[in-house]
Amino acid sequence: MKHLYESHNKEQEIQELIDATPLFKGLSEEILSQVTTNAVSRSHPANRVILLENDWGGSVYFIVEGWVKIRTHNVDGKEVTLNIVGKGEIIGEMAALEEVPRSTDAITLTTTTISSIPAQDFVNFLNIEPLAGIRLAQLMAKRLRQLNRRLRLREADSLSRVVDTLLFLAEGQGKKGIKGLEIPNLPHRELSSISGLARETVTRSLTKLERKELISRTQDILCIPDMIALERVIV
Repeated sequence: MKHLYESHNKEQEIQELIDATPLFKGLSEEILSQVTTNAVSRSHPANRVILLENDWGGSVYFIVEGWVKIRTHNVDGKEVTLNIVGKGEIIGEMAALEEVPRSTDAITLTTTTISSIPAQDFVNFLNIEPLAGIRLAQLMAKRLRQLNRRLRLREADSLSRVVDTLLFLAEGQGKKGIKGLEIPNLPHRELSSISGLARETVTRSLTKLERKELISRTQDILCIPDMIALERVIV
């Protein structure tokens, strides 16, 4: 009975991984079975380190639920948030492809479910499924476009930079709610790091946007009622 229960749980975890990951969409059951046969799913609390910079990459990780911060440190030792990723995203793929140590840390921001597969299984998957390679290239191109936009706005006013950070998060991982697109109401220090602004500046900007009814906040959720109206704030 225990074996049947564990088998059912394993099948459920694999199905949740497949459902959450755009990279796997529309692929044959045979291909999916090959790439997920050694998948392992785990749930992690917030502030748990998943990957460490300079570690060797033995696995590739898929976010099934939750949010993860990708960070590094500058020459002065200050933390720099490079990206915040959520459901359906892949982390650790670059180290697997290049066979080099990891270049960043990955830390959970919320309770997060992550599935891992051995790096070699992932590389084999890309070798036998051309569509997966194309989708991975598209994902990397999207990340590069987002980074380029953030760099262009580095000289913009502080409100524009906070707005751009919110749009970046909502476009990537926003969920449709009753009142608009929803993202986690992240700590202001995280928004500060990714926007390159002081935390107090981020707090003032969010308050200003809330007064203008361009965003609304609860303890856990930040809602954007109208993405186009929010984007007009950027000057």
